[in-house]
Amino acid sequence: MPEAHDQILTVAQMQAAEQTLIDAGTDVHALMRIAGSGAAEWIWRMAAGRSVTVLCGPGNNGGDGYVIAQRLAERRLAVRVVAPIDPKTDAAKRARKEFGGEVSSSGKDVSGEILVDCLFGSGLTRSLSAELELMLRDLAQRHPFRIAVDCPSGVESDSGKLLNEGLPQYDLTLALGAWKSAHWRMPSRAKMGQLRLVPIGVQSVGGAALAAVRPLLSAPAADSHKYRRGLLAIIGGEMAGAAMLSAQSAMRAGAGYVKLFSEHSHPDAPAGLVVDDAALNDALSDERINALLVGPGLGRGEQSRKRLAAALETDCAKVLDADALHLLDSDALADCNASRILVTPHEGELVQLCKAFGVIGDDKLGRAQSLANITGLTVLAKGSDTILCAPSEPPTFFPAAPSWLSVAGTGDVLAGIAASRMANGSDPAQAAEEAVWIHGEAARLCGPPFTADDQAAQVSTAFARFL
Repeated sequence: MPEAHDQILTVAQMQAAEQTLIDAGTDVHALMRIAGSGAAEWIWRMAAGRSVTVLCGPGNNGGDGYVIAQRLAERRLAVRVVAPIDPKTDAAKRARKEFGGEVSSSGKDVSGEILVDCLFGSGLTRSLSAELELMLRDLAQRHPFRIAVDCPSGVESDSGKLLNEGLPQYDLTLALGAWKSAHWRMPSRAKMGQLRLVPIGVQSVGGAALAAVRPLLSAPAADSHKYRRGLLAIIGGEMAGAAMLSAQSAMRAGAGYVKLFSEHSHPDAPAGLVVDDAALNDALSDERINALLVGPGLGRGEQSRKRLAAALETDCAKVLDADALHLLDSDALADCNASRILVTPHEGELVQLCKAFGVIGDDKLGRAQSLANITGLTVLAKGSDTILCAPSEPPTFFPAAPSWLSVAGTGDVLAGIAASRMANGSDPAQAAEEAVWIHGEAARLCGPPFTADDQAAQVSTAFARFL
């Protein structure tokens, strides 16, 4: 089971986890006080003496808000509470009574330094009413620093959808008890600012999605040599540049030996890169090959299809990316050991793969999970909210990487890193996780803005951050 602080729960899983605590003897009000007090500690630090407005809704998220207001008032912070709807749950009613301070039913003319949004939490599934949406938006405009408690109001927790247009931008979101999917998925994540977790005692939940844990890499063993560290072969194709980007990043990501199988001349190739222009079947006969990367710059013509088929027939670990994902189908995969293959599609390529394999999914997560389960492939669905899905395993979500990554060629860099990690001995899921972290760190090291060439050059420095 995952560590409790690494798990990402659905609304149903969170409700069940809270019920487990209640069944063990902790009542709802006690949980509310734990959650509200923990959130208040963060808000106190952020406030640094500034005035706070707490917007409370009718449910238990609103109850958390009353606890927060009480705790801040006890520390003599200037606090105002706005509650457009009276509490509906027993715990929230009790929390409001214990707060004991003045509560305004209108947000009109209310202003301050910090707004704390406790209007609705993670259970919301329908859009805010026009009146509540307007109140939230107006209060947000009159408070320069905004904090959401659990989830911003107007966000669907399980999908990350925005249920209303024009929702405020938050500076900080405090997840109560456990991470929720919306904290990691777009478009909701873009609204949340910094993320912090407030523990309330929730235990590990079987089958829960995971937040990716920072990897711990290691130096080669004392008796290592280039083949022991892994030979990676990259299969080039019609466009030489993409494969070269992958090769440059792969050479810096741990593999001991990187070869590029290409019919093109590469006068600017790094001196340490071996370019092999032999017939592909002959080149692939080298039994020392530990992993293959196919797709960057491959092309989509008949010759490219043959090169992909030759790669799939080779008995080793593989990363398929870019053009290879447009050529892959059930016939091509029929005689392969899919458990040794990582695919790295962006959203358009993921849709293409799903069409090729007859996979149906409502969204990015559903498509990636279904594709992994049906095909046996490990799927790294990359993008602004990257998700890793391995067959019959819960999904893994990753922290946000710099948005400057949205430039041509960075996917080729990611594929090269992942393939290098596989050549070095990591299984597909582990290689994908390591690659995403190294890729994001390389982007941060570049600073804004940068090119894919810049990023590839930073991979070895990024790698060192995880040793």
